[in-house]
Amino acid sequence: MRTLFTICLFLASSVFERVATAQALGDGPSVLVVTAHPDDEIMFAATMYRITHALGGTVDIALMTDGAGGYRFSTLSESIYGRELTDPDVARNYLPAIRKRELMAGGAIAGIRNFYFLEQPDLGKTEDQDSILAYVWDSEFAAGRLDHLLAQGEYDFVFTHLPIKPFHSHHKAATILAIEAVSRMPFGNRPVILGSFTSGGLDDAVAAYRELEGHPATKIYLDGPFVFDRSTPLGLDGRLNYNIIANWMIAEYKSQGTMQLFMGNEGVERFWVYEMNGRDAVGKTDALMEQVRTAPF
Repeated sequence: MRTLFTICLFLASSVFERVATAQALGDGPSVLVVTAHPDDEIMFAATMYRITHALGGTVDIALMTDGAGGYRFSTLSESIYGRELTDPDVARNYLPAIRKRELMAGGAIAGIRNFYFLEQPDLGKTEDQDSILAYVWDSEFAAGRLDHLLAQGEYDFVFTHLPIKPFHSHHKAATILAIEAVSRMPFGNRPVILGSFTSGGLDDAVAAYRELEGHPATKIYLDGPFVFDRSTPLGLDGRLNYNIIANWMIAEYKSQGTMQLFMGNEGVERFWVYEMNGRDAVGKTDALMEQVRTAPF
């Protein structure tokens, strides 16, 4: 365990040093990613990497839950971590710390600067985000933490998961809290908050999405989506691409067996603008993603 944690810290310090160098060369965009579970950030993997490595920007992450509910497919990692992680009682005690280390190791690859853990309960998968907000999470505490992070961070953008209906309630609840937090800021000082979904799986629901019923602030403009294609070539003869970044991050999540099934999948990272931002946000998002796509590495 100690060896794994040491490796994570080494990876993080190495990447943070490169990020600091990039920032010295140019003041790039500052982004707060708000997600529900460790591994959700892989939806933005290549875009985060390009922001931190090519644009000289910064990315922080606010993680909503403790990740204790992600034990069902931990079988292969039990010998690695020396715990019977598929046992719910064991997982409740040990999995949150394990998944935090996995997040930090993967985050180091993407260049994530700060990790903020809000420690809300992860009791398993449902689709009812309103019951999570009302009865499971301490929504007042989580809202206060997001308010503080947004006030102190001076972020240009906030990334969330597009809250489509047939999706995990925790993802939708985290997005709602993030949108509400941005809405409480003075209009002229708000970051642009975006909803994202990677291509592949649930694409019919994504194409049909306009807003989450009962939450009008989640309504999106129909401009876009604004995209970064992970198959964008790089390296000698263009033989490499940014799917490698997503694969590296996925590989860090040994405790999450189903995540490994996404290894090797190509994807397009897609972003939509919530209407609560105002129309100016569409142009800002277009400009950001154009930079992400075209800036030299």
